[in-house]
Amino acid sequence: MRLWLGSCIQMLFVLICVSSVQAEDARTHLFILSGQSNMQGLDPDISFTPTVEQALAGDEVIVVKDAQGGQPIRRWYRDWRADPAGAIPEGNGDLYVRLMNKVEVATKDKQIDTVTFVWMQGERDAKTGFSEVYAASLTGLVKQLRDDLNRPDMGFVIGRLSDHAPGENALGWDAVREAQVEVAEADRRGAWVDTDDLNGNNNGLHYTREGYKTLGERFANESLKLIGQANE
Repeated sequence: MRLWLGSCIQMLFVLICVSSVQAEDARTHLFILSGQSNMQGLDPDISFTPTVEQALAGDEVIVVKDAQGGQPIRRWYRDWRADPAGAIPEGNGDLYVRLMNKVEVATKDKQIDTVTFVWMQGERDAKTGFSEVYAASLTGLVKQLRDDLNRPDMGFVIGRLSDHAPGENALGWDAVREAQVEVAEADRRGAWVDTDDLNGNNNGLHYTREGYKTLGERFANESLKLIGQANE
């Protein structure tokens, strides 16, 4: 009886030690999702969050999403300007404040190990003639986030605009697509995903139900690749 009781106590001690080590080894990953209507239409719970949670089993996953349809990048990027030599308009960055308030609440008292920013926006800037400053604005937004979070190692994934290319705005649309790829490929912690096959047979502005599911999976997989690269 004493031997049996002693063995049980030893086994319980081992299990407690193993659990403590596993708890110490667990990491916390923050994913920040933002943008306009095609991000608004994405439900992270359908495919994004399950994909990252499965891959990061045992770790804590925090997903913060804040998006609003039809909005230009200036509502996130504080230093946006139409002319690089011009003045900064008032009102820039109000949606960024809203987003960061959500991030602050979600991460309070937590030690964050990795941060990944997921961005699906650009339609409004492509349609309103501001494609020429989009690359600089997006680069600035990424830096703004890294600086504010004190995370120079933050990865980011951009959803490139689809092949919708509306009539008279086609040139601006293509320019924003090119800018998104340029920004992602110029940064070793950047990536982009294709969305050309997600908007149905008529190349609609918005994606199909299955398209949003696939978009979430693509965002998740690219985010996981960036986390893996950061750990190498």
